[in-house]
Order: sequence, then C-alpha cells, then structure tokens
Amino acid sequence: LTSAVRVAEVDRGVQDLFVNEKRIGNEAPALLSTIARYRKQTDQWLASTNEINSVSKEIGDFENWMKIMDFDCKSINAAIRNVHQS
Repeated sequence: LTSAVRVAEVDRGVQDLFVNEKRIGNEAPALLSTIARYRKQTDQWLASTNEINSVSKEIGDFENWMKIMDFDCKSINAAIRNVHQS
C-alpha cells in the first residue's frame, strides 16, 4: 500500500511537470512578442534621447557662437569709437 501511494505521488508529480511544461510552451511565444515590443519601444526612446541630446548640443553651440559674435561686435564698436575719437 505504501509503495502504491509513493507511485501515485510520483505519477502526480510527473503530471504536474507535464502541465507546467505545456504552460511554459504556451506562454513563451507571448513573452517573446512582449520582449520584441519592449525592445522596439526602447530603441525608439533611445533614438529620441539621442535626437534631444543632438539638439541640445546645437543650441549650446549656437549660444556659444552668439556670445562670440556679441564680443566681436563690442570689440568692433569700441575700435570704431576709438578711430572716430582720434
């Protein structure tokens, strides 16, 4: 009787393993699809972030150029005033 109970328990364990294996097999394609969707979304976020960084750099470059132009204009203005006063 004890041996029969043990065999029944082992059989139940094997059945549970097969059921779990089938569940995993059924859920794997959905998981792969979700992973692919998240990967695509992450790639889009990365592209957007890179674009924002590029635009920020261009704004910084333009701001630096404007500061240089302002300094140059002030220098030219001062030079013209000096020439005019001479």
